Amino acid sequence: MKIAISSDHGGNNLRKEIMSLLDELAISYEDFGPQTDDSVDYPDYARPVAERVAAGEFDRGILICGTGIGISIAANKFKGIRCALVHDVFSAKATRCHNDSNILAMGERVIGPGLAREIVATWLNTEFEGGRHIRRVEKITEIEEG
Repeated sequence: MKIAISSDHGGNNLRKEIMSLLDELAISYEDFGPQTDDSVDYPDYARPVAERVAAGEFDRGILICGTGIGISIAANKFKGIRCALVHDVFSAKATRCHNDSNILAMGERVIGPGLAREIVATWLNTEFEGGRHIRRVEKITEIEEG
């Protein structure tokens, strides 16, 4: 599995924590920044992750901002992206099982690093159930295609 990860300035610390977890789990990733704590615009950091996941260059992506809201909205503007904003373990599992989410968004100002690590581990280790859920995910794709 190959992960694309990014944040804005409000998610820098949690992004570093999650990259540490990915190292521990021996999961390959590419960090799309930012490399400083200077204020940046979250759409600029959602874009490279969403584009590359949508293109199939990465299996999944992880995005973090202060609340996770803005960066998830930006990511979901890209065709083929199903970015889920998650702040609990149950939702992390459900969004993989039922929605086949391909990007996980979290908010550094909303959850702590311990819970974030648990959410990411659950999300990475949960497979899409398929079955009746395929029809629903396909309907999302139909909406995208207009």
